[in-house]
Amino acid sequence: MIMKKAGLIICLLLLVGCKSKNISRDTEDLKIKKITEVNSDQQRKAYDLGKRVLETCNTSKFKPFDETEVTKSVMENTTEERLTKTCQRFRQYYGSFVDLKLDGVYKTKQETIYRYHAVYTKKVANKELRVFVNEDNLVSAIKSMDWDEKFDSQIKD
Repeated sequence: MIMKKAGLIICLLLLVGCKSKNISRDTEDLKIKKITEVNSDQQRKAYDLGKRVLETCNTSKFKPFDETEVTKSVMENTTEERLTKTCQRFRQYYGSFVDLKLDGVYKTKQETIYRYHAVYTKKVANKELRVFVNEDNLVSAIKSMDWDEKFDSQIKD
């Protein structure tokens, strides 16, 4: 029962991270590689925006994104109302959000993916946050899911 509720919560949070447009991708586009050299400004941006979303769970206040930070679809889908509904459940199950710990940075042909381990006050919380940054240096998706030690190639549908 808890897993079903957690799944529902994650689905709701996934609404936050809608992709900005459909892109036809060939197999080369889907190749993922972990990278060690990262753009520090982009990394800071991914961290700050991911943290801003999850801190909404603690404060119930969200500073809306603007067009210099995220794609139009992310901006439209990330509202204080939607986040508050999702965050109420997150706080109940995981406690308060504490911080994000960078686990890895991955690169596809079109995006850089920042994978964070989301830390909450309750020890049962084992969550992941992925922040996708496109070629225009805009966040194109923010996705929360259960943590899996193995980073899978099923990043975006």
